[in-house]
Amino acid sequence: MKKNRRQGSQEETARETENEKKPRSIWREFLPYIIIFAVAILFRVFILINATIPSESMEDTIQTGSRAMGLKCAYWFSEPERGDIIVFYAPDEPETLYVKRVIGVPGDTVEIVGGIVYLNGEALEELYLKEEMEEEEAGPYVVPEDSYFVMGDNRNNSLDARYWENTYVTSEMIVGKLYFSYWPTLDWLADSDGETFTGIAEP
Repeated sequence: MKKNRRQGSQEETARETENEKKPRSIWREFLPYIIIFAVAILFRVFILINATIPSESMEDTIQTGSRAMGLKCAYWFSEPERGDIIVFYAPDEPETLYVKRVIGVPGDTVEIVGGIVYLNGEALEELYLKEEMEEEEAGPYVVPEDSYFVMGDNRNNSLDARYWENTYVTSEMIVGKLYFSYWPTLDWLADSDGETFTGIAEP
């Protein structure tokens, strides 16, 4: 009789131990997925830019409706350079994100004469433009410290620094830098180190 009681007690203890192990086993099984999901969310929120381009201001570099990717961490340890394509909060519309190309960095003088952009007195050769700029005069703009002068590549159809009440994009307005568009086609967005931003035109 005592033996049967002992056996029953042992079986109950074994069942209890198994029941305790089940939740732990389930937790261990799903933990890797939870970690991956958390990392993906953190990456999306703090690192990755996934932008849809709503207007024609950056054509033909980025087409209207295209989707492009970049990094929010691009300027954590460096500053934007001429030719970079950046995502930023518009100076005149602080809650709206814009995409434009950096033309002038702090200390630069940008002037437009007869539809030609002059950077520090030298004409820029802008091979990325959709078409030649209409003849217009603007500037000179002397870019302040911690600020940037930006314009769209579709110069004749771009609402940019030439027309803003608050002309310059400050560092704190910049979200990050775009590197490539991935839809509807995959295209690398060349910057100041690439072939599409050649800098000063030859005389």
